[in-house]
Amino acid sequence: MTTPTKSQNNRAALLQLIATLSFRLGNFTLSSGARSDYYIDCRTTTLHAEGGRLAGLVLYDVIRKHNLHPQAVGGLTMGADPLVSNIASASAWYRIDHPEAPLIHGFLVRKSEKTHGTGRRVEGFCEPGARIIIVDDVCTTGASTIQAIEAARAARMQVVGVLCLVDRQEQNGRAAVETAAQDAPFLPLFTAADVRAAHIAVNNKAS
Repeated sequence: MTTPTKSQNNRAALLQLIATLSFRLGNFTLSSGARSDYYIDCRTTTLHAEGGRLAGLVLYDVIRKHNLHPQAVGGLTMGADPLVSNIASASAWYRIDHPEAPLIHGFLVRKSEKTHGTGRRVEGFCEPGARIIIVDDVCTTGASTIQAIEAARAARMQVVGVLCLVDRQEQNGRAAVETAAQDAPFLPLFTAADVRAAHIAVNNKAS
């Protein structure tokens, strides 16, 4: 039997945390106004000490696996905030043992431009022509991801990939993101079906 790699173990552990901390069955109204029998709030995982660390490591592994070579990652505040910080940190930790590896910096996209100071919508890394990746925690309609893509392009940065933790696979979210991303790949880590199955498995073990 093949021994799981460290990357595979991290991915499995992250899925378990999302299933335990972030997934709820019930009757919910989503931000789109649609009704659902489940809710996923990934912030309870990405703001968890171990969950945030794992999310950063696993997403950084995806970036390296697909040879995306970004200079920065970013997304719409606030779902993307902990992901951006943890991916940037993961790249810095990796570089300690691999000094040839480039750092991946971070930026955050405001929901609207500031009315004071510099008036910037993109905070942090922002260099015209830079290769960047957009990240988000959950994709339902894809609206927040698309806002971030549009803001990055308005800042004249080049979107080379789009990552999310969980794709709900409904309301045409994936199709909308892929259209906005153009040639950049959309790479979700898990589907809502993956998380639901893990959540049920965890509860069955506990009962």
